[in-house]
Amino acid sequence: MLLAVALLLAGADDQAWKGKKVADWTQDDCRQLLSDSPWAKTVTPAVERPASAQRRPGGMGRGGFGMPGMGGMGRRGGMGGGGRARRPGGMGQQGAPPMLYLRWESALPIREAELKTRDTNAPTLDEEHYAIAVYNLPNRMNGDSKSLAGQLRKQASIKRDGKKALKPSSVEVLQREDGPVVVYLFPRTQEITKQDERLEFDARIGALHLTESFFVEDMVYEGKLEL
Repeated sequence: MLLAVALLLAGADDQAWKGKKVADWTQDDCRQLLSDSPWAKTVTPAVERPASAQRRPGGMGRGGFGMPGMGGMGRRGGMGGGGRARRPGGMGQQGAPPMLYLRWESALPIREAELKTRDTNAPTLDEEHYAIAVYNLPNRMNGDSKSLAGQLRKQASIKRDGKKALKPSSVEVLQREDGPVVVYLFPRTQEITKQDERLEFDARIGALHLTESFFVEDMVYEGKLEL
């Protein structure tokens, strides 16, 4: 009985932002919305290592991940100079894949939480696209950003049961001091509805393959589906 009550209370705390007006959201509420909510997930990607990548310049070295347009990782997992990775979830010394953060950027609760936390680096979006962003990528992306974005666009989709997969109309690669952010833009003309139930985001970024499900019934905010 006590265990059941504890689990119930823990579940309530996990979504403390629910039932509150935006003005009443605390910083903890906002951080939770942006990291662990129906619109934000943490995923450890699979690593696909083609044998040829070991010998290609900029490919996977001793513990690095071969990514298009990305320089190799330093020996200790840091970027470029070979220092330790400083960002949470960054690649460790053993070459383990990084923890990536997926965020449904176009959803109203996410935008509100970013405003409340004064996140001035939040991606600029329009109202004609659904947008999913991938954070905490381990390397900086270099080279021709247009060519890189085009390649990433071909390797991403939102899958729905019994329907044709949605493909992004464009991809933006945002360079940040703490690493790149990749934003996938899907046209709203291919409408997602409550009947779709489960949305599976699938993408490849170099050697990293990430797949994560979002459940539509949980993505309702103030009575409206927010994506």
